[in-house]
Amino acid sequence: MPVWAWILVAVAVVIVIGVVAWAIAGRNRTRRLQSRFGPEYDRSVEQAGDRRQAEADLRERTKRREGYDIRPLSAPARERYTKEWRAVQARFVDDPADAVRQADALVGQTMGEMGYPMADFEQRQADVSVDHPVVVQNYRAAHEISLRNGRGAANTEDLRQAMVHYRTLFEELLTAGDGRSTGTDDMAEVR
Repeated sequence: MPVWAWILVAVAVVIVIGVVAWAIAGRNRTRRLQSRFGPEYDRSVEQAGDRRQAEADLRERTKRREGYDIRPLSAPARERYTKEWRAVQARFVDDPADAVRQADALVGQTMGEMGYPMADFEQRQADVSVDHPVVVQNYRAAHEISLRNGRGAANTEDLRQAMVHYRTLFEELLTAGDGRSTGTDDMAEVR
């Protein structure tokens, strides 16, 4: 076989190896994103309508999040927020609408103290999804109900559900980075 034929075969083999390596790297990148983001990965793909676009967005979220100084709450802060949550939850019985407004504010305060930027809800929920991909849907649902509450369009069951959603995120935030229980299990009255 002439030398030019061997060169052509070698080039073809290198191209095939390159294509296979590129495909494997893409699959591994997808698996890592699916593993890290769980249900948030599927939601992002569904919203974007394109897997590549969704994956680019998730990588961008991760990169942006890495630039923040997110830190766990100190033990005294966790205790203070737990007490504040209990007070907000106790208000639910007498004034559900106000309790939901206060729960939204308390979650925001907690996130702010942890180092999350607080300027805009869309950005905040995207940033939180990097660290808390399983419960971020609770945050979105609670926020949507809170917006309806602000317009007077949420009924008591909606407000109860918002409190449950806020509590789920709140508990996750309080335990982030410390491996301890928050002691908020006695918040079950709203369930």
